[in-house]
Amino acid sequence: MIEGLRQLLDSQAGLSVCGMAATVQQAIALVESAKPDLVVTDLTLPGRNGLELIKDLGSTHPSLPIIVLSMHDELLYAERVLRAGGRGYVTKNSPPQRIVEAVHCVLAGDVFASAAVTKHFLQAMLPGRSPAKPSFPLDRLTDREIEIFELIGHAKSNHDISSQLGISPRTVDVHRAHIREKLSLEDGNALTRHAIRWVEVGMISN
Repeated sequence: MIEGLRQLLDSQAGLSVCGMAATVQQAIALVESAKPDLVVTDLTLPGRNGLELIKDLGSTHPSLPIIVLSMHDELLYAERVLRAGGRGYVTKNSPPQRIVEAVHCVLAGDVFASAAVTKHFLQAMLPGRSPAKPSFPLDRLTDREIEIFELIGHAKSNHDISSQLGISPRTVDVHRAHIREKLSLEDGNALTRHAIRWVEVGMISN
């Protein structure tokens, strides 16, 4: 994926990839050395997630624009990305030209979001409109807890989540307990049911 993205951007006039990183730590070091005009990041990174990278870079390089390119539900994550300081959100299943469009848009100083995201936020502002997804109090969850909640909804085991996020199974257990407490769920089975329902409704509404 990352190599394909590099080839895509390098093939565009006026664009050049100055470096690639696999972790948050590598990305921060690369920003210091390469001094890019823009960063494109995933949300799922080993150890720490892309939202944490956005916040870290926002504190040290507040003028550096960042785009998220991710497989995660954009209606759930786009708002968090923008709140964290990101300037755009693109899903990995978008056509290549849309990724290029997002890069040019953000480099020009604008914010990039899909029509679905824009429509979702505008509709949410209308009086009497109910949310398209179940109204679980997900705003109570941290960025990492949201990430784990969605992975649970995709039927990922603790081992799968641990491997994908680069954290220990014990840490996953702790996050699951915090999620259950914040969402007032009685046990792990209830957590799984709610997470699966969230993902299924999201797939229908997208």
